[in-house]
Amino acid sequence: MTEQYGLSLGKLLELTLAGREPAEKIQVTSSGIRLQWLSEGALLVKPANGTDAGIDLLLSAGIHGNETAPIEMLDRLLKRIARGEIKPRVRILFLLGNPEAMRRNVRFVEQDMNRLFNGKHVLTSGFEAQRADQLERLVAHFFSEPDRARLHYDLHTAIRGSAIERFALYPWSEGREHSQAEMARLEAAGIDAVLLQSKPGITFSAYSYAAHQAEAFTLELGKARPFGQNAGVDVSQLESRLKAIIEQCEPELPQTLERLKVFHVSREIIKQSEAFRLHLADDVANFSPLPEGYLLAEDGSQKWIVTETDARIIFPNPNVRPGLRAGILIVPTKALDNS
Repeated sequence: MTEQYGLSLGKLLELTLAGREPAEKIQVTSSGIRLQWLSEGALLVKPANGTDAGIDLLLSAGIHGNETAPIEMLDRLLKRIARGEIKPRVRILFLLGNPEAMRRNVRFVEQDMNRLFNGKHVLTSGFEAQRADQLERLVAHFFSEPDRARLHYDLHTAIRGSAIERFALYPWSEGREHSQAEMARLEAAGIDAVLLQSKPGITFSAYSYAAHQAEAFTLELGKARPFGQNAGVDVSQLESRLKAIIEQCEPELPQTLERLKVFHVSREIIKQSEAFRLHLADDVANFSPLPEGYLLAEDGSQKWIVTETDARIIFPNPNVRPGLRAGILIVPTKALDNS
């Protein structure tokens, strides 16, 4: 078999955008890398025999269909694997999360898919709910092999500008500790800040973290732009780090965090009704500081007043459905002293 033979399944993005199913579901490159099409937007990559380092790496993007820079980055990595330029020593599951939203260049079709994991999809219906269920099943099967390290990066770009452009959300689960070693890896990948969650979540990365004990992160990598217009979104450092993880040739990680800013979530602002009002400009940037005593939001008789010192706001969005978060208040914290 030739490397060109392996390239056709490497065109996962083209297949997904065209809504086509490949004629051949399994292909093997001349270097022994096995590519297997599982379903729309889902491709499994297995290392050549005798080269597997015992790591399962889940790389997802397109949970929001108009966040295209990370989709294009995964496309580049997969094509290089199919051409034989990158030789994986880890199992990889590539997932393009919301194909229909990608084809329409919209954030979602019916509802925000990244609020439908960890059991939430069973409480609703429609396209995104069905797809969230399918993604959970794919991930459960991928992470079913015992005694393997598990890592998940769910890649996004933001709908608004940010004072800190590249940042990570680190999920929380009962009985687990956040890893400083994984945060050092984020720093080495060009991530500037990490937000430590303090309660269970309903995002895709929160699902793989809680349900499958993976080290999992939501990565925000810049501003959302259409396909082909991502020259201003710099993912080069992350792309280089992912290649090193895939090939298992990472430089040794530092023992301390030199540059990474660490925050923890103080409060989530949950919209309760259509009377909700958020007292921020429509174009306010993520990580904008908020003074103590500031009236941040109102919802009928309920008021959210900033009581935290050095509080910042991320993901402010008054247009979400009632019951969902309309913003997150965060405060700086010290890095963890563990590995």
